[in-house]
Formats: sequence, C-alpha cells, structure tokens
Amino acid sequence: METKIVLSRPLSLERQSDQETNYKAPNILRRILSLFKNVRPGSDVSCFKLPPEFNMPKSELQCYAECVYSTALDILSNLNGGKTPLDRLISVVAWTISAVRPLWFGVAPYNPTLGETHHVSKGNLNVLLEQVSHHPPVSALHATDSKENIEIIWCNSTVPKFTGTSVEAHVHGKRELKLHNHGETYEMNSPNLLIRIFPVPGNDWFGNVTIRCIETGLVAELSYISQSFFGFGTNRRLIKGKIFDSLSKKILCKIEGHWDSTVTVKNTDNAEVRVIYDAKEVISGLQAPVVKDLERVWPTETVLVWNKLSEAILSKDWEKAKEAKKSIEERQRELHRERESKGENWVPKHFLVSCSKEKGWNCSPIEKWVPNAPIISL
Repeated sequence: METKIVLSRPLSLERQSDQETNYKAPNILRRILSLFKNVRPGSDVSCFKLPPEFNMPKSELQCYAECVYSTALDILSNLNGGKTPLDRLISVVAWTISAVRPLWFGVAPYNPTLGETHHVSKGNLNVLLEQVSHHPPVSALHATDSKENIEIIWCNSTVPKFTGTSVEAHVHGKRELKLHNHGETYEMNSPNLLIRIFPVPGNDWFGNVTIRCIETGLVAELSYISQSFFGFGTNRRLIKGKIFDSLSKKILCKIEGHWDSTVTVKNTDNAEVRVIYDAKEVISGLQAPVVKDLERVWPTETVLVWNKLSEAILSKDWEKAKEAKKSIEERQRELHRERESKGENWVPKHFLVSCSKEKGWNCSPIEKWVPNAPIISL
C-alpha cells in the first residue's frame, strides 16, 4: 500500500481561513484558558503538551524551514546583486524580514522529536534541519545555494513563558548568512513571538533584531513593535530601524514599515525613499512542497514522523489524532530509556553541537554543502 504523505501549505500572508477552520478546536479561547488554569505566571512551557486539537498539521521544524525555502520571489539569490556593501546589507535586511511569517491564533506546530529532520530543495537552494536537542528544544538549520555560493546557518532555541495574560516565546541562538562571493558574513538574531490571550487574542512578533556584517562593519538595527496591551493604535506589525557604520557611528539609512505589507528605506544623505520589501509579492500564494522521490525520504523526515497525526487532524478525527500523538510520544520515551540503559548519549547526525553559559547553543554543519532533497518546494 502506497504511503500517503501529508504536506501542508506554508504559513503565508493569506489568512487561509478554510485551513484555519480545519485546525481550530471549538470554543478555542475557553479551551486555551482551561489549558493554562494550573500554570503559574513565569513558568517555562517549552515542554507543555498540547492536545492535538490545538496543533496545526506540521512540526515547528517545518515552520523554521519554510522561512528559508518558501517565498514567491527568490529574494535570496538577489543578495549577491548589490554593488556596494550597503546595497547588500539592505537586501539582507529585506530577506531577514521575509523570514517573519503570520501565525494563526489558537494552534501551534508539533514539538519536534529528537533527531527529527526536514530536507527540502527549491531550485539550487537545499535546506536541511535537524532537532539536535529535545530538553531544551533546539533546532539547527543549514541551507546552501551552490549556484549563488550562499550559505545559511541557524541555531534556534525557543523558551516560551506564560505571563498570566500571554505566552512570550523568546528565540535564542545565532543566525548566519554568508555571501561567499563577496567574503561577507552577516550575523543576526530573531524577533520573539507574543501569543496574547487577554484582552485581545492574537499573535505578534516583537523585540529587537541586529544584523551585523563582520567584514564591513555595517550594522542594521530593527525593532518589531507589537500592538498595545488593549490592541489599540496603528502599531500592528510595525517595524522600524536604521543602518549605520559601526566605526564612524554615522547613520546611513532609516527603515520603516509593516512587515506584513511594505517596508521602506530612506537614505539619510539625499532623503531618497524606496520600497525594499513587499510582503504581498514575497509571502503570498505559497504552495505546499511535493515529494518527488519517496524512496529517498529519510525515516527521520518530519512529514513521515507526524504523517498519521497530520492526516487525522485534517480529517478532524480527534480520537485517531490522540492515538497517533500518544504513539509518537511513547516511542520517544522508549528510545530514551534504551539509551539510558546502555549508557549512550544521543549524537546529532548532521551537526556538531556545543553549549556554554557564555555563548549559548552553537550548531555547526558537518557537511559543507547540503545535498539535493527528495522533497521539492514549488
């Protein structure tokens, strides 16, 4: 019997109301409040187990990957086109903004299992992720474009905490984008996620992001500004920032806009303003990846690990979904007990991983280039 693979559409600009209806449990707000009734404010909820009614049919690993491989315009390959270091940094800023996607309130992706992977290709871009730690949850990403000579390395460690009226998920870990043709490395961090329960339910990205080119000394600072507590005002999905020379401290550009619509950059020398990012062009109309070669799909591939659960969620068969999720969790506990009994430590297959109090988590890819994948992003 041929395996039916469930691959859901990427998170994109459209609300995808039909899909949201499929995933959401009835009386969603009341049920969310019941989940947190015994959780104290300030608690770390990274290991919080959600019933499948509150899951979207994809892993968090896939959500991270979509930020890199799923765009309507190939803005990544355009990064090499800038004639000056400033031009290239502005393009990197636009690409970084494209990695921020709208989320649906009331549903969350699966917590990836230890060793889970996601391997997808789009044109010359090959993307590979691996869950390198489960407690705490840490995801590693490596993406390479051999034609453009571009490399991306991410290490994501998310710490969600319940505040009493919301969940604040702080995303830790270094992100690097390397333009090898220009000998430039851009280091950056991620904004944080706010899941507001009261008084106005919704999701938003917030916090400060710094993008620094090590070789040129140019720096971009971005602020993602969330709505006010009561949801009033025009700050929804607002982004503001500047680009400056870290040596002279001179401000070269100012950045302003909304990450779900358009973002502009203003040159401080000549006051010229231009649009550098249009969300409608980049993250709308996105399609689900397709499996081109099932035999080459690794057993650890996220779409295989969670396939039965995703299928049950889409069909709203909640009893089957509970059984599928329970089976996955029990299998993970069984593997953990086996390792403990043998005195073995789990070792990632695709990354060298280290962690220290000073530098946090660091994930270095073992291979120089990511191979072509059997799953293709359209």
